[in-house]
Amino acid sequence: MSPKPIFQTFDLTKRFGNLAAVNNASLEIYEGEIVGLIGPNGAGKTTFFNTVTGLYRHDSGRVVFKGADISSLYPHEICKLGACRTFQVVKSFAKMTVEEAVRVGAYNRHGEKDVMAKVDEVIAFLDLEDIRKQKCAELGLAPLKRVELARAMATEPTLLLLDEAGAGLNPRETVELMAMLRRLNEEKDITLCVVEHVMQMVMGLCERIIVMDYGEIIAEGSPEEISQNEKVIEAYLGRRAAR
Repeated sequence: MSPKPIFQTFDLTKRFGNLAAVNNASLEIYEGEIVGLIGPNGAGKTTFFNTVTGLYRHDSGRVVFKGADISSLYPHEICKLGACRTFQVVKSFAKMTVEEAVRVGAYNRHGEKDVMAKVDEVIAFLDLEDIRKQKCAELGLAPLKRVELARAMATEPTLLLLDEAGAGLNPRETVELMAMLRRLNEEKDITLCVVEHVMQMVMGLCERIIVMDYGEIIAEGSPEEISQNEKVIEAYLGRRAAR
């Protein structure tokens, strides 16, 4: 039995004046997979995330999650349905402790009575116990990225959109993050869509890769297929390299 789409966009377009940052983008993400969304700087990847999660209003097209049209919903409504995202620039609550920041996410589905049980579960899963009482402002980039991931995980998503979660990490930290994301996918049944420039992470983590350029979907396939695709090579390196 073939997997079913958990998330779809149909001819999605987002314009800023005359610029189509996302241009008639249609794609599917299948339940249980880890899919990469890649493209050169300025390709429209973050704008795509911002549009499908309700931060931006789209100009045309549709966004469907679990069979329901979510095109007109607000971010908190989309999160409540089970689609959550992280940000390219870490959005930490600097004055909060790690525990408090994760607690914010847990309130998405839990009341005061049982919210701490979810916080404890997420902190243990992502190995944050040693820093749970530290202020987010005191943390370095790698632990802050884990806190951002923990806060998203605490909302209990079925689909998690990760915007450059590996940016700025050293090779060891990247490997550790990849292992965490595999565990999220396998043990928590969370479908992942990863926007990433770190090719080590994309090629080592994703089963399928979708490529954007100038707001359009230009290619889709396995890591091996994408690495040999002339359109992709041209988008990243120019026409001469593709030839």
